[in-house]
Amino acid sequence: MAMRQGGLLAAVVIVAVAGGAYYGWKTYAGDGLPDNIASGNGRIEAVEIDIAAKGGGRVKEILVGEGDFVTAGQTLAQMDTDQLQAGLRQAEAERRRAEIGVETARSLVAQREAERAAAVATVDQREAQLDAASIKLARAERLIQSNTTSQQAVDDDRANVASAKAALAAAKAQVAASDAAISAAKAQIVNAEAAVDVAAAVIEKVGADIADSVLRAPRDGRVQYRVAQPGEVLAAGGRVLNMVDLADVYMSFFLPTAEVGRIALESEARIVLDAVPNYTIPARVSFVADVAQFTPKTVETDEERQKLMFRVKATIPKELLKKYIHQVKTGLPGVAYVNLDPKAPWPEALTSTLVK
Repeated sequence: MAMRQGGLLAAVVIVAVAGGAYYGWKTYAGDGLPDNIASGNGRIEAVEIDIAAKGGGRVKEILVGEGDFVTAGQTLAQMDTDQLQAGLRQAEAERRRAEIGVETARSLVAQREAERAAAVATVDQREAQLDAASIKLARAERLIQSNTTSQQAVDDDRANVASAKAALAAAKAQVAASDAAISAAKAQIVNAEAAVDVAAAVIEKVGADIADSVLRAPRDGRVQYRVAQPGEVLAAGGRVLNMVDLADVYMSFFLPTAEVGRIALESEARIVLDAVPNYTIPARVSFVADVAQFTPKTVETDEERQKLMFRVKATIPKELLKKYIHQVKTGLPGVAYVNLDPKAPWPEALTSTLVK
């Protein structure tokens, strides 16, 4: 009789333990949860960033390896810049040549202006000579009337006046030619200065290309893959490294229509990873898809509409990620839980193990 009672007691204990284990499993599997808690399976993901060469070229060196943590601005790789450096030296030489051209053009303008000044002085001289010849001719014409001078003298004075007029016209033409030469020389200055600007722009562009040849981390994160190796030649945009932004980590999961309709953005969420089931990670709902991911060919009944599944994203707080940066790993599977009613409490199992 005592043996029968002992056996019965052992059976009751076994059933109780099994029932407790089953309840715990059902709780984390998503069944037996309160009505305000929705759950879905997913994997830890993070924003991926490709570190790529802006221009084509050869990879000179890669300074980080897979799994390395990097900080924003850190140098990750260096592209070969021999051709760019040669192009920079050529552009600098072109700029010096253009600057010399500017000085030459300015000197030419000064020379042409001096020539114009000489031509203007010649005009003044020719005008004075014309005035003197005209006065002398007028005097000779008065004297011929009184027969005090010869006709030959009058004719010579008339010839001198005509010659003076011709010389004056030639001097004025020289002034006009000097004005045209000055304008041409000033145009050469403009062209030379434009050449300086072009060379400076080329230098700036080549300098930017050289700066872009140093591949830096755009933000804090971890190197995930080395896509290329030193010595490889890449086309423009060729990937060298792939890294993950550990400040933007989340879990994507799917919920049916009825539960998605009750979720508000920034709702509280919890994440439990299969690898560490004894810890609960706090999160917030940062995204709810506006289009169903699993859609039947036709949706005609209420039951079919309830089968539509929407993608939801639960994002882990940046402060928590920064605190546990070396424990963050992408790809880990787990379960995400969402509290559909902000006034309702979380189950004890998702509260007592909360990571802080």
